[in-house]
Amino acid sequence: MSGHHHHVDTLRESLAAQGVHTLIAQFTDLHGVAKGKYVPLDQLGTLLATGAGFSGPSIAGTGLPRMGPRSEYYGRGDAGTARALPWMPGYARLACDGFVAGTPFDGCPRQVLRRQIARLAERGWALQTGIEPEFFLLQRTASGFAPADAHDHLDKPSYDLKSLPRQREFLHELATGLQACGLHVFQIDHEDAHGQYELNFLHADALTSADHLMLFKLAAHTLAERHGMVFSMMPKPFANQPGSGLHFHVSLWDGERCLFDDDATKRHFIGGVLAHSAGLSALAAPTVNSYKRLVVGESLSGTSWAPAYVAHGPNNRTALVRTLDGRFEWRLPDAAANPYLATAGLIAAGLDGIAKRTDPGPACPDDLFEQPLAALRERGIGVLPQSLGEAVDALERDAVLCEALGPSLAPEFIAAKRSEWIAYARHVSDWEMQRYADMF
Repeated sequence: MSGHHHHVDTLRESLAAQGVHTLIAQFTDLHGVAKGKYVPLDQLGTLLATGAGFSGPSIAGTGLPRMGPRSEYYGRGDAGTARALPWMPGYARLACDGFVAGTPFDGCPRQVLRRQIARLAERGWALQTGIEPEFFLLQRTASGFAPADAHDHLDKPSYDLKSLPRQREFLHELATGLQACGLHVFQIDHEDAHGQYELNFLHADALTSADHLMLFKLAAHTLAERHGMVFSMMPKPFANQPGSGLHFHVSLWDGERCLFDDDATKRHFIGGVLAHSAGLSALAAPTVNSYKRLVVGESLSGTSWAPAYVAHGPNNRTALVRTLDGRFEWRLPDAAANPYLATAGLIAAGLDGIAKRTDPGPACPDDLFEQPLAALRERGIGVLPQSLGEAVDALERDAVLCEALGPSLAPEFIAAKRSEWIAYARHVSDWEMQRYADMF
């Protein structure tokens, strides 16, 4: 144990030297929301060895009982993730793994991803992901939410350099803060919708990328609030504007060798991802709102970059999988996706494709948005689920994905999402009142 204590002391001294007095023990719930508590720095040893204790049933999606030894959820800090936060001087974030009754909790999303990474590691493989978050900066108004920048109303706002400078302080604080935490930010742009931005950071191993995304969200929430704005990862806040994706750039490695340089491995992995795309939709597009982004048909601003068609194509942004040299871009996930669950599902689907030598079908070099549905159907190109209800049903039928999520998380996720869908289905909207109230 002495080595462990030495390690704890070194880390504690290093954090103290950076002015840290408080640790943020952060875990991620079923919905991909950061949760946790503040822990004084002198408790670092306990946080790493035992974890910070939480009431299990108070956390969304654990299904833990209200009493007995399994009612306690422990978030055990991962020492490698300890980072002092420049945007919150004195505080350092540690990503935590869930433990219950002294063993890894299979219902913790980070543990779900760890299990799939372990399946790759058994073969000597590792998955690298680059996750690209798109997001909105909003302001609260009397009638709801609007873009934080009232002057941001071009018909084609993509890459706009007139509105970007108005958010430069926020964007600069966000980028430099994340850089200091070890994320290599390499570009920031204005996206296709009003008040929408994208920040790209360098790819990393799958677990680190998911941890980075959670840190990005923590930083953006805090900094946006400080600037009087609301940071939003809602997939599609405005009906007449494109939504926010969370594109994954994916490559598979055996040591220094990229396995996707081998055409067969890459094809079969993609084949698995396409074959399981209906069930994966529930993980990658996990809200009622997500399906406003994935709907078949044109978005009013002219381009929807959201994939609706289950296909792959060389540098084809209209396909679900855009193939590139030595990697592919998975375009299904949206900004609301839980990065741990989406990545775990992706790995399980890809490994299933490799095991079954699944054929992904012919590459589609053409613009799928310009094809009539009937023509696509003739080519055997399927459509993604068009509602959360449909996606959850597909997930429940997908044994590969349910096994990957595990016996605790799969039924909890399915139950939570089904109740979300039913609540939405029963809701009566303004659109319905305006259309039907005096129609008949």
